[in-house]
Amino acid sequence: MRTAYREQMAGLNSVLGSMCELAGGAMERSTQALLQADLAVAEEVITDHEKITSLSVHAEEQAFALLALQAPVASDLRAVVSTFQIVADADRMGALALHVAKVARRRHPAHALPEEVNGYFAEMGRLAVQLAATAREVLNTQDPNDALRLQDDDDAMDDLHRHLFTVLMDREWRHGVAAAVDVTLLGRYYERFADHAVLIGRRVVFQATGKTPEQLVDVGEY
Repeated sequence: MRTAYREQMAGLNSVLGSMCELAGGAMERSTQALLQADLAVAEEVITDHEKITSLSVHAEEQAFALLALQAPVASDLRAVVSTFQIVADADRMGALALHVAKVARRRHPAHALPEEVNGYFAEMGRLAVQLAATAREVLNTQDPNDALRLQDDDDAMDDLHRHLFTVLMDREWRHGVAAAVDVTLLGRYYERFADHAVLIGRRVVFQATGKTPEQLVDVGEY
């Protein structure tokens, strides 16, 4: 029974990792569509979003099956329950990438971004892809140390997001209200994408140790 549970749990984490991989790939292509005003790529992201939705349904079905068939207790139950939250986080990452693609499509053939902020979004896109890749890795390895390191890339994303607002608030901003709204929303999409990746890391820490990252720091374990 225990062997069957471990195998099914590993399979479920693999599905969750695949969701993160798809979300990262979607954000990479959405960023490309955004920076290059590439309608074909934006449409591709929008069409492919169904793959993440399907995996989300599949992951939830697997989690319910674990609860029903394996009757997990204590730490095993904690791990299974956490997977429902991870499904929601990974699904939301995919939805945020979708939002970026839809902005690029809505503004086509024009560029949604003023040229002066392209560098910010290129870097935010890179960080988002990196966070998604790390989230996938920690889901497969269940390594709390690697999971905690997701916070470092999130801090870098937060710094970029704050700097972006200094550009928007500059008196020399000359691109109008519509562009400012787009930049604000898009910046928020990238920031939230990173936040959900960090939440996945936090949930992996809890699955592996039964403690929150803050509790681990307080007791000096990490």
